[in-house]
Amino acid sequence: MSNWQDIAFIASVWIIPVLLAITLHEAAHGWAAWKLGDDTAKALGRVSFNPLRHIDRFGTIILPAMLLLLRAPFLFGWAKPVPVNFSRLRDPRRGMVLVAAAGPGANILLAFISALLLHVSPLLPQFAELWFAANLVNSIKLNLILAVFNMLPLPPLDGGRVAVGLLPDVLARPLARLERYGMFILIGLIFLLPMLGRQVGLDIDLFTWLVAGPVAFLTEVIAMAAGIH
Repeated sequence: MSNWQDIAFIASVWIIPVLLAITLHEAAHGWAAWKLGDDTAKALGRVSFNPLRHIDRFGTIILPAMLLLLRAPFLFGWAKPVPVNFSRLRDPRRGMVLVAAAGPGANILLAFISALLLHVSPLLPQFAELWFAANLVNSIKLNLILAVFNMLPLPPLDGGRVAVGLLPDVLARPLARLERYGMFILIGLIFLLPMLGRQVGLDIDLFTWLVAGPVAFLTEVIAMAAGIH
């Protein structure tokens, strides 16, 4: 295939997994909040499988596309956050944990469904089989990366909110106060720290250390559970 054909094929096997992953992740947050007492997301139409409700133009489309074209070793991006009024939840502290965990949980479920659907791909014509299987493999990878990455214990990531809900107040309060700086901290840890490390001859790839290992483990578990080993 030509370079443009390669790019078109790569884009075609990532678009659906990306849209499904972010849509289900955000809708799961809104659905969990709605069921636990806060209908803010429901009233704003965010408990929806329509990806247009959740897409952030830069974080969902432009940045992942740039990383794909640059053949970056990992994808990074975000969707529009689902608004949740935690004070309206019937049990705010427990509810915050469940609402936060719902997004990564939905991604793990979608990864498992994608693994099960790999059994269907051999029944398709050869080109369709290749394209369908590539979508499913990318779906497994992407959803597990999203699940693990989002469960890192740093607000505003889901794992940060889970940690705030589970930790005693003496630890939860200072962690919660990091939320306004959380995205800057993440960018520094994922992009800037490795760059600085390379300048002094050190391999400081926190993304690989913290995410790749758990993703590899979950991939093995899901493959075994889905019977694709």
